[in-house]
Amino acid sequence: MTDAPITVFGPDFPFAYDDWLAHPSRLGSLPADSHGAKVAVIGAGLSGVIAGYELMRLGAHPILFESGQLGGRLRSQPFEGATDIVAELGGMRFPVSGTGFYHYADMLGLETKPFPNPMTPAAGSTVIDLEGETHYAETMADLPPLFHEVAAAYDQALEEGARFSDLKAAIRAKDRARIKEIWNPLVRDWDERTFYDFITTSPAFQRLSFRHREVFGQVGFGTGGWDSDFPNSMLEILRVNVTDCDSNQRFFVGGVERLPQGLWRRPADGKGYWPAGTSLQSLNSGATRPGATRIHRAEGGRIAVTDRWGRTEEFDAVIATCQSWLLTTAIDTEEALFSQKLWMALDRTRYMQSSKTFVMVDRPFWKDRDPKSGRYPLSMTLTDRLTRGTYLFDNGPDQPGVICLTYSWMSDALKMLPLPVERRVELALSALQKIYPDMNIQSHIIGDPITVSWEADPNFLGAFKGALPGHYRYNHRMYRHFMQDALPPQERGLFLAGDDISWTPAWAEGAVQTALNAVWGVMTHLGGRTAPDNPGPGDLYPQWGPIRLDD
Repeated sequence: MTDAPITVFGPDFPFAYDDWLAHPSRLGSLPADSHGAKVAVIGAGLSGVIAGYELMRLGAHPILFESGQLGGRLRSQPFEGATDIVAELGGMRFPVSGTGFYHYADMLGLETKPFPNPMTPAAGSTVIDLEGETHYAETMADLPPLFHEVAAAYDQALEEGARFSDLKAAIRAKDRARIKEIWNPLVRDWDERTFYDFITTSPAFQRLSFRHREVFGQVGFGTGGWDSDFPNSMLEILRVNVTDCDSNQRFFVGGVERLPQGLWRRPADGKGYWPAGTSLQSLNSGATRPGATRIHRAEGGRIAVTDRWGRTEEFDAVIATCQSWLLTTAIDTEEALFSQKLWMALDRTRYMQSSKTFVMVDRPFWKDRDPKSGRYPLSMTLTDRLTRGTYLFDNGPDQPGVICLTYSWMSDALKMLPLPVERRVELALSALQKIYPDMNIQSHIIGDPITVSWEADPNFLGAFKGALPGHYRYNHRMYRHFMQDALPPQERGLFLAGDDISWTPAWAEGAVQTALNAVWGVMTHLGGRTAPDNPGPGDLYPQWGPIRLDD
């Protein structure tokens, strides 16, 4: 069992979503009188499309509302005139531990390749540039002792402070009891402590210098620097580490947006209520509804949704997959639909800023080794300069390549916020020129650059949730909301989903799992149930649900 792959199985709620999805009994069934029941899905991102797709398979009639672009933050913007050459503006690296997510990717037959993260074979080489000192490496052995000391200290800190190996082994074995035995005390101990606190108070780092902690913030683990997350709850970082979200990541050839687009168009198999050939697209008359602007309880008890052009429809249930702030800023949501404690949680959600800037280049020139030094002329780059992370995407020797000149978060992303794309490119190229003085990147650029600042998009207001210390209780209220049996009647029928409702924000698997939770909630709300041999998340929640901390 020690060689079994890690999946995003817990640790807060150890439920095997991949097994539930793959079971021949399917997710469950609806009674005949609920077939065709109309369910509104607010938001056509990954969570909304998956919820809609599975509701269709159950026999409900999902209607999707979208104020922007289908796919949400799975947004693959093509470069003008190029075939399948894209800039991944949102999600771009997907860990293989996200088995619920890959259930749908594999269903659609989408091609993936290893993501060129730092110090991986896919990157080829990595350059770490800190305080003007540059280190070139193709393997960890090429880096100075300081970096090895930092990596060893973090591994030791996780062992000493979080029983890391034991917890990871329990997740690998899908041992629910063991997971809860280890994880629940960590929740109590670490909910109100930051990631930075974890680092500075660990004996492993206390034996080292401030410079070691500083380098850890710049270089981090897995995907690169994590100092932007230093103020976040350590629980959030532990979840990423222990479920391998930060390693074994892949990217989608031609763009990950193919996944939600594929599910939108995928026909039903005809084994359920809807005839073969029915799709989400056909059930929605070919296109999503415009963005929702109001949600309220109708006189007969159903829930009414009004779109931006004033059309109001009533639904038997509603799933809101939009980012939680939009329920107060963009959608007039009737206050009585949620408890005041849940409103507190939704409004206290804290979103992180994120900025990316991409250019298309004539070819993957960085793969041409210098005949004198034997080195690659340009590498995946981690730096304390404003670019922070630079990634190189090879689409083949005869195809244009893509460079993500800069991927930054929080204050580094805010530096880019007021600037037009041309200025962002100029600043990034200027920073990289200082690291690679002999490299003329701009001579290879073709087409127009592409950029994004998610906090500037009124449909998002930020890239993803970053829970602060003390936010576990808020997350718990949002996550468990799909369990509605104990709610008063006026609060039933409106369900929440999306990665910001999950325990793993910013990861696609969180969007998938909360979508499936909401599907279970809607199914039971409409009188349906799971098969006895394939219990769903709500069936096992009373026994294995996340620990509840006292208010």
